[in-house]
Amino acid sequence: MRRIAFRPAGRALVVALALFTAALLGLTGLGERIDRSLDPWRAAASVHAPSGRLLVVEMDATSVAEIRRWPWPREHYAAVIDRLRRAGAASITFDVDLSTPSTRAGDAAMARALARTDGIVALPTFAQAAGTRAGDTRRIDALPLPAFRPHVALASVSMQPDTDGIVRRAPLGTVTADTPRPSLSAYIAHRSGAADQFFPLDAGIDHRLLPRLSFVAVEHGRFDPAVVRGRDVLIGATAIEMGDRYAIPHWGVVPGVIVQALAVESLFPGVPTEGDATLAVLLALLLAAPVLLLRSPRGAAVAAIAAPIALFAAAVWARGALLTAYPLGSALGFLVVVAIGRAALHLRARFERQRCFDEATGLPNRAALVRDLDQHSPVPLLAATLGNYDALLTLLGQRAGDDLVLRIADRLRLAGGGTVYRLGDRRLAVELATAADDWDEYFASLRAVLTQPVELLGRRTDAAVHLGLSGADGAVHDRLVEACRAADEAAATGTFWRHGSVDAEALERRLVLMGELDHAIAAGQIEVHYQPKLSLHDDRISSVEALVRWRHPERGMVRPDLFIPLAEQSDRIATLTLFVLEQVITDLARWRSGGLDLTAAVNLSAMLIAEPDFAAAVDRILNRRLVPPATLIFEVTESATLADPLQAAANLGRYRQRGIAVSMDDYGTGQSTLTYLRQLPLSELKIDRSFVQHAHVNRSDGLMVRSTIELAHDLGLKVVAEGIEDEGCLAFLRDAGCDMAQGYLIGRPLPASDLVAMLRGRALAA
Repeated sequence: MRRIAFRPAGRALVVALALFTAALLGLTGLGERIDRSLDPWRAAASVHAPSGRLLVVEMDATSVAEIRRWPWPREHYAAVIDRLRRAGAASITFDVDLSTPSTRAGDAAMARALARTDGIVALPTFAQAAGTRAGDTRRIDALPLPAFRPHVALASVSMQPDTDGIVRRAPLGTVTADTPRPSLSAYIAHRSGAADQFFPLDAGIDHRLLPRLSFVAVEHGRFDPAVVRGRDVLIGATAIEMGDRYAIPHWGVVPGVIVQALAVESLFPGVPTEGDATLAVLLALLLAAPVLLLRSPRGAAVAAIAAPIALFAAAVWARGALLTAYPLGSALGFLVVVAIGRAALHLRARFERQRCFDEATGLPNRAALVRDLDQHSPVPLLAATLGNYDALLTLLGQRAGDDLVLRIADRLRLAGGGTVYRLGDRRLAVELATAADDWDEYFASLRAVLTQPVELLGRRTDAAVHLGLSGADGAVHDRLVEACRAADEAAATGTFWRHGSVDAEALERRLVLMGELDHAIAAGQIEVHYQPKLSLHDDRISSVEALVRWRHPERGMVRPDLFIPLAEQSDRIATLTLFVLEQVITDLARWRSGGLDLTAAVNLSAMLIAEPDFAAAVDRILNRRLVPPATLIFEVTESATLADPLQAAANLGRYRQRGIAVSMDDYGTGQSTLTYLRQLPLSELKIDRSFVQHAHVNRSDGLMVRSTIELAHDLGLKVVAEGIEDEGCLAFLRDAGCDMAQGYLIGRPLPASDLVAMLRGRALAA
């Protein structure tokens, strides 16, 4: 290959541009995103065994199966403390919430056991959000029971995942109850630091090699004391049904106690620090010299490849030898710009050819879309956002990300009928041939295609596709922005698709909609539809869920996801809910008189659970005694009780005392799940569709669903699975012992009269 000579001014320009890029990456935060994508590789390149100084006592599946109660009686903890103390543990630290009372005898037994430890025990303290509304910054500090505190140290167990949900850092200390406290890891490793000072985790530690003992094995003395003697002991949950799991680089999702253990092991050699990105950029400048000075293009190409490898190797060495984690995003950006500058002459022709194509997938890109759409009359644009793209990229790598894009593009091409364009890493667009007569029906068919699992590198996964639709008029750029904004809104609200058309009429509708709601209730425009629930024990429709609908005389059906949030914001949700409750009771009474024996579920907004005026209004309705209270079910979500958990539990308890069942809706999507099962007076759990939909084909989802059903039944709770759309899923739920099933396969929401006709038809068919 012919050698190419570069003038010194050209080299200087490349260096200046590379330095500018490095600075830009650092200032905009893009360098941090690059650095995060490297974390799994850093860990994989430095995998090593733990020190062996820390022993994890696991609250594992074996312990759960043997104890068979939750919460565990505190006598079990007391027995384990005594066993570990007698075995010679250097310290005993709990990663278990001990902030609420158990039985009097159990709490007393644990307090006595703690008093016998001579101060070698540390108990956890943590803070959590007090409310779920935007802008609510209140925090609730959770400390161990006062009876436990005199003979123990308090350590914080707070973990703060990054915005992508992955834990990369841990605190040296936090503030709870207005008191600075060491973190759990700093306490065990005897390291000091300031509150809210963080250190990077050593993700290269192989957590699988941590010394471990089962909780019940320790409790019953089935272990060698030599395994415990002189070691620090960390006790926490690893059973999957206990939740408390986090994602970490390279290793994926692991129990929270294992993350704490990795933090401890990270501190044993010393306190790791985060290095200065400037030093990494200076090293990159040194490594870039051969790329710019070698005259051979092949030699320069080899140097350009070797430079980031050498930079990465130096960073891995510094992490192990110097306990310093150097960010590489800006430095790698510097090397990339240098390599591009060096190869610009050779790549120019290729760039021109590929200007309109995505190199990774071969799909036409944004430039191609603008070029193609400018050549014919305006049509609607459909934008697709891949919600799981970053997570799949982190877990499975770039190849899986590109494969995912191509699989979804194929499905969009088949369903949409037009060319598919890649607008970005997670964004696709397709030009629709014509506008559909019924968009709801069109997107229902698209949903059936796009929600099917995708197989990537031998794994079946959900792409979490969200769609946005533009209007047919306007400039290409405007339609593209409109469709992309709608797709982002769909992803943010958890809906499958959104229409992006925003005009003066639409804004006016939104502004005046709530002003019309009061009139709509009085005028009979608000309807209650019922979605049937199938009893899997006798294959009978035995219950329904009440769903509100607004049939506007001018605007047609107003979507519930539009007017219900507005009703909450304008303080009309109580009036709307009470109207639904009265209508449900009226329908139940009519059905019972006609020989139909059904129960009906009514959703209660999070704003109403602890509201005394609403509770009083419900009592007045129930006091009319039109139907037995046992025919009613009140559905609440986990987040609905966070703001005032004591008052919420009290009000729900009053409903239970009257005979009304209480169901936890969307179970598994909130926080503190097991604590809620203990505190709230529940009758049943509704497992969220995100776990149920692919449980029959996804092993992890299936395991979660089965363990949840078993746990609920052990607690005396009925289980309802929602989101059932195919026979395979229904068969899986029957085999797992689920009690009730709800979803489009069972039946869509229907007006009361249509529901009765459907039930009569089933009875005749039987």
